[in-house]
Amino acid sequence: MLPDLTPQDLHARLERGELLQLVDVREPEEYEYCHIEGSLLLPLGDIPQHVEELATDRPVVLICHHGVRSAQALGYLQHRHGLNNLLNLRGGIHAWSVQVDPTVAIY
Repeated sequence: MLPDLTPQDLHARLERGELLQLVDVREPEEYEYCHIEGSLLLPLGDIPQHVEELATDRPVVLICHHGVRSAQALGYLQHRHGLNNLLNLRGGIHAWSVQVDPTVAIY
């Protein structure tokens, strides 16, 4: 099982001021439509060329629409690059919109 966190857990950690890197692995059009403020857009297909942009000194939360692409990114980064500071946002931006921030558009 891949390490993940719920939207509520992420919200609580952000509210406490924890230093996290939020990485959105969706496509630019999806990100433009809605995203979590402060997240870095790094589409899934571009991750191999941009691994050096990922933090190694704090947790990195991977985000997509429903949690599938971000889980793929997490698995790749763990197995190919040995990163162990990764978390998958369970349910993705959709769950964030429904459970935490209804101002974030749903699609």
